[in-house]
This record gives sequence, C-alpha cells and structure tokens, in this order.
Amino acid sequence: MRYALFPGCMIPLRLPHIERSTRMALEALGIEILDMKGASCCGEPISIQSLDRMAWLTLAARNLCIAEEMNTDILTICSGCYETLKTANFSLRRDPNLRKRINEKLSAIGKEFKGTIEVRNLIEVLRNFGQDKVKAHLKRPLKGLRVATHPGCHLLRPSDIIQFDDPMRPVILDRFTELLGAKSIQYPKKMLCCGAGLRLVDLDKANKLVETKLSLIESSEADCIVVVCPYCMIQYDLTQRMIKREGKAAFNIPVLYYSELLSLALGFSPSEIGLRFHRTSVEPLLERLS
Repeated sequence: MRYALFPGCMIPLRLPHIERSTRMALEALGIEILDMKGASCCGEPISIQSLDRMAWLTLAARNLCIAEEMNTDILTICSGCYETLKTANFSLRRDPNLRKRINEKLSAIGKEFKGTIEVRNLIEVLRNFGQDKVKAHLKRPLKGLRVATHPGCHLLRPSDIIQFDDPMRPVILDRFTELLGAKSIQYPKKMLCCGAGLRLVDLDKANKLVETKLSLIESSEADCIVVVCPYCMIQYDLTQRMIKREGKAAFNIPVLYYSELLSLALGFSPSEIGLRFHRTSVEPLLERLS
C-alpha cells in the first residue's frame, strides 16, 4: 500500500510532530508514504470557500492533479484538507460543466483534473490496511487508558459527500481507539464543535466552547482527548492553557492526535513522537501508561 501524503499548512507550520508521528507509524506498519512535490494549501474549507468557491475548487483541483500524476490516492492528516479535497473531487467528477471550467483555469499551468484518485484520512487508510494487521503490530497496547475521542466537524460533514461515518453518532474513531487497547468513553455533547472557526469572529465565544467541552470531558474522568484535526488540536491543547492562565478553570487534560496514540501503541517513545512539543503536559498520561 502507498499513499501521497498531503499534510496541509497548519501541521507543517505549527504541529510538525504530528506529521512525524504519522510517518513513523505508517512506516512501522509497512505502508509507503510519498511526498507530493509542489503541493500547496488545499484551499481551506471555511474562509476561501466562502469568499470565492471557484478559486477554492481550482486550488483543490491543482493538488488533486499532482496526486493523479503520481497515480496514487491522497492521504491527508488534516480534517479541513480532507473536506476540501474530497468535496472538490466529488464535485468535479459529478459536474462536467464545472470540471470544464476548472480545467480551463488549470490549463494555464499545464494541468487537467481527471478524477482518477481518491482522498483518504488516516483512519480510512488503517481500515483499508486491516484492523487485525494493525493490532498484530502493537508492541504496547494502551490497556486501561480512558480516552475521550473528538471527531470534529470536517471529518464528517458534509455527510452526503464525505460518507465516512454517521455525522450525528460517529463510532469509527472510537473503534480505532479501542483497537489500540484503550477504552473510548462516552460523554455529553461529544459532537460540540471545538470553536476554531469562530476565533476570528468572537474569541470569547470560541473559548467558551472549549471550556464547555473540557468541563464535560473532565467530569467523565478521561485520561486524555484524541483528535484528528490540527485546528481541534490547537484549540484543546493551547486554549486550555489560556483558560488556566486567565483563572477561569484549571484544566490539565492531555490532548493527542490519533497518530501519536497509535505511535505509542506501536512502541515508539514519547521523545521519538515529539510529545514534549505539546502545550498541555502529557506527563499525567505517560504516568498512567507506565
């Protein structure tokens, strides 16, 4: 199995350890990762799409063309990129007139969208690889670890296009968390947005969403939160420190990307994974696993 890795902008810029843990984990599983030379921003699913949908589709289509030229499906580790690239792939395949208009723009740089590849997220890649095969590679199952999963918004919606999981009652991230030996716990308002998209409009309300979610997770006695989106990661990992500094609440809930949780279960050390780069200490989690 091989995939063209599309890390997006936020992960290389602010969370490079997430890309590292992804590469390490997939290499350990024997899944080949190829770099997409010349890839750009996906087009960003909120602001750019709202301002200029044609520009958004053109940016996404250009990236899809790079993977098509590699004859390889895309693996993106950012849920926002996943929504953008998958929506563009779906829309351009379905609408010949739209595809013609976008290809007219792409012709200026010698590219043509053909619709020959698929866009995958990390959980899909692992599912295609095989749950039993993933489990066979585990060196340190995370037994006894209580995990609060946060699927986020862009992994699931628009559901008629994404078609990854039930958008109201998703279970796949929970199942793949428990595949690693951990216990995925249920908690109220699991589908509450992290609030990242609200930060530029109303920071106080965005932080309130984080505070509400963290309070509910803390009450559930979870050992950590697991996410699959860099924006969710930053919201919960960094904002809880801000909330604590402002004296509103004293949260200390470790936040991990799924690739980091997987890497721990595969036997990689915290230093190899880069857990020291987290803003909220992961020491309580590591003590729980020791």
